[in-house]
Amino acid sequence: MIVDFHHHFVPRELVKQDPGDKLILTYDENGAPSYTTHKLLFDMDAHISMMDEAGIDVAVMSCAAGMAADLERSRFVNDKAKQLEKDYPKRFIGYAHVNPLGGPEALKELNRCAQDYGFPGVTITSEQDGLYLDAPEFEPFWAECARLGLFVFVHPALKLNESKQFDAYDLARSVGREFSLVMATIRLINAGVFDRHPNLIVQMSHLSGGISALMGRIRAYQDKVFWGTKGNERHGALPQKEFDYYMNNNLLFDSGGFCGVMGSVETALVEIPASRLLFGTDYPQEIRTAGITKGFIEGIRALGPKGKLILEDNAKALLKGRV
Repeated sequence: MIVDFHHHFVPRELVKQDPGDKLILTYDENGAPSYTTHKLLFDMDAHISMMDEAGIDVAVMSCAAGMAADLERSRFVNDKAKQLEKDYPKRFIGYAHVNPLGGPEALKELNRCAQDYGFPGVTITSEQDGLYLDAPEFEPFWAECARLGLFVFVHPALKLNESKQFDAYDLARSVGREFSLVMATIRLINAGVFDRHPNLIVQMSHLSGGISALMGRIRAYQDKVFWGTKGNERHGALPQKEFDYYMNNNLLFDSGGFCGVMGSVETALVEIPASRLLFGTDYPQEIRTAGITKGFIEGIRALGPKGKLILEDNAKALLKGRV
């Protein structure tokens, strides 16, 4: 059974302008392209057709409009995700959508999603409102996710805290979001989030921004004595265990975000065990056709036992009986 852990939808009610056959592109306040809206986002029959043709059994659904949203929108998106589960039995699973900085009411909604709706995970963004995931303000959220046994899907922020340096060539979307994911991973580990919550599981999207290519450098900079930062409150901070311990125990990495290019998965496998990788497509954004999806699956399947872990076995362990 193949599960797509990085699969998007948007309720039709949240799309103000009917895109028809066009793409509607929105920009942030600095003029950086932010989000592309099109009809595939809410045409769920098209999703099922793509999944059937490509060989995907189940998709775990997240909605960009519900990430870091206010309580009203969060509840609306969560209700729609649950409705998708009912309308398409055994084909869709919902992520909970709550604002991790939303206070007690957001945590109450998180509990509703876990206990009443049975969602196995919750989705947030890699940075938000000028803060990063190691900020103390996120601690109640991490604690509640750990208590509830929910894994956390970290999607790149659609609006980066600082996007000025990405003011041309669509850099914010093409690479800025990947830098955000790399930084989010390092911040979570070095801030001790997993030391405080050892059973917490975080799914980093986009193979954590292609973090494998940087692992040699990241590991080297954990040597605070060598680099002279030991004793510095911020730059000398270290977790209780080696960096790779958390990569191999608390973190999972999905293959969405690289447009179905196998080289990205193969690069990830140089540093990340196949047992920590999840299959994801980023449909219907960075992939919008069944042909590309099918080819991506075939490429991963060709990896043999590693491919089977990525496509099937790791999903069963994470979803705990939902598939």
